[in-house]
Amino acid sequence: MNKKRPTGDEGVAVPSQRLARIARFGALGAGIAGNVVAEGAQRLARGERPSLQDLVLSPANARKAADQLSRLRGAAMKLGQLLSMDGGDFIPPEFAEPLERLRASAHEMPGRQLKAVLTENWGPRWITRFKSFDVKPIAAASIGQVHRATTRDGRTLALKIQYPGVRESIDSDIDNLAGIIGMSGAIPKDVDLKPLFAELKKQLKEEADYEREAARLKSFAEILNGSDDFITPDVHDDFTTKNILAMSYLGGAPIESLSDAPQEVRNQAVTRLIDLTLRELLHYRLMQTDPNFANFFVDEQTGKIILLDFGAARDIEPALSDGYRALLTAAINGDTDEALNIAKDLGFVGDTLATDHETLMREVFDLAGAPLRQDGPFDFGGTDLGVKLRDKAFALRQAGFAHPPPPPAVFIHRKFGGLYLLATRLNAHVEIGALARRHLTTTP
Repeated sequence: MNKKRPTGDEGVAVPSQRLARIARFGALGAGIAGNVVAEGAQRLARGERPSLQDLVLSPANARKAADQLSRLRGAAMKLGQLLSMDGGDFIPPEFAEPLERLRASAHEMPGRQLKAVLTENWGPRWITRFKSFDVKPIAAASIGQVHRATTRDGRTLALKIQYPGVRESIDSDIDNLAGIIGMSGAIPKDVDLKPLFAELKKQLKEEADYEREAARLKSFAEILNGSDDFITPDVHDDFTTKNILAMSYLGGAPIESLSDAPQEVRNQAVTRLIDLTLRELLHYRLMQTDPNFANFFVDEQTGKIILLDFGAARDIEPALSDGYRALLTAAINGDTDEALNIAKDLGFVGDTLATDHETLMREVFDLAGAPLRQDGPFDFGGTDLGVKLRDKAFALRQAGFAHPPPPPAVFIHRKFGGLYLLATRLNAHVEIGALARRHLTTTP
């Protein structure tokens, strides 16, 4: 095979310097402000009286934010991905939907920037270690992009290469984007998100450490060794650095390609993923918390699910794991009194609740537990449960409830929320109750 050298200027360069990134955020803020003025003038001319929040959280501003965040990449794009998965608690669906494309892909680095990263990590003669190196990435995400390459000794690798400046810009990116979110009025002033932003900074710094991710990948590979359901890539330590993660290349089809598969195949894939997530939470106490669909592929020969990207893998404290075990038990039993007490113990709600807040919270617990109490499979594609839960969450916000869950729980909820979206996308039927009961009858 011929060597392919990354020398082109295609792609969009990652702004790696602090001032360049601040300028991008400034442009984003100015663009949003300009849209607010223009849209406000048009709606006033039509006799409407729009609120500032309605003007800021518009689809046009969501599209502008998605474009800028995909160019910035790094922590800024990652936070945008989190916002796109908001369940309607804080931002309206019409704002979140344009951000969904952030979960699929980002702009790629131009060739000269890629070459500079590789030279910095592997030295100036790095190309001599390869038979071939595909310049075009096979995937580009928030923190890095992935290239396929073949080594001199015949190994086919998937090389996850971090964008320059990502690790150093995490704190400022989160602070700048938090400022824009605060300006928008999307988050009520009485909601303190500082602990969540602090946890997000910590999480992203861990994700940006590819040597740490390599260790997490090895842990999952050991746990799932011999599995009939899952495959994980092997780590190749001789090419792995803090900024480059070298793994065996595993070909496969995107998990979403199963949307045209027989019902049984779709059911099995989603059942496997939910089962694994419950094991991670209740037994392993180690969870891969990023539910991006691009992290799951299907081996077309064996039908096994290929698991990718372990940067967001995090330990689950025993008390938190036990709390979720108790919460699931209460949900299966339909015991909203117990569920509310457990939620207080876990810090999901305060020790005292207003009467209307408690009523709505009980309704949320009852709705969320319905699939667990149902006999037979739950039809993800034929339910409006997600809409009902979103409406209840919005009603809680409107009633003045302002108590975000503890940061570690946010990432757990993100994983389950992402699996719910995937199960809905695949129109899967899963016996959720039986699955949960099986895990609850066994101890860690």
